[in-house]
Amino acid sequence: MSSRKPVLLLLLWLLATPALAEDLLMARIPMTFPEAMLKLQNVLKQHGQTLSRVQRVDIGLTAKGYKTDKYRVVFFGRLEEIREVADKYPMLIPYVPHKIAIFAEEDETLIVAANPERLFPEKDPALQRFVRQWKKDLEAIFHDMREE
Repeated sequence: MSSRKPVLLLLLWLLATPALAEDLLMARIPMTFPEAMLKLQNVLKQHGQTLSRVQRVDIGLTAKGYKTDKYRVVFFGRLEEIREVADKYPMLIPYVPHKIAIFAEEDETLIVAANPERLFPEKDPALQRFVRQWKKDLEAIFHDMREE
């Protein structure tokens, strides 16, 4: 029985993994990190988003022993929308501006963001207006990032 325990645990983990994928939006970009970073900034601008800041994360990771080429978190949003959300829904302040993690993986780059629909599953129609728009915005940004 004890020899089956690791197999059972692995099987349970594999069955749970697809559900976790719904929590994230992810895209693999067939370009180097500097090219993808520049493209992301341009795509954000094309979608009416304002780049707030770019935070380096790789310094902390390498200090902890992780091997990584480049890793950044890009903060962005629409200023008027962020102000409106902060006024009407102060509990959402930690989630705005929006964030996309971008990191190198050899000669490709990955971008990852939290799925807003999974973060805010509440049925408040006014809040859902923002949440649906955020997801549409992220999907459009990710789509454009995949385009050559």
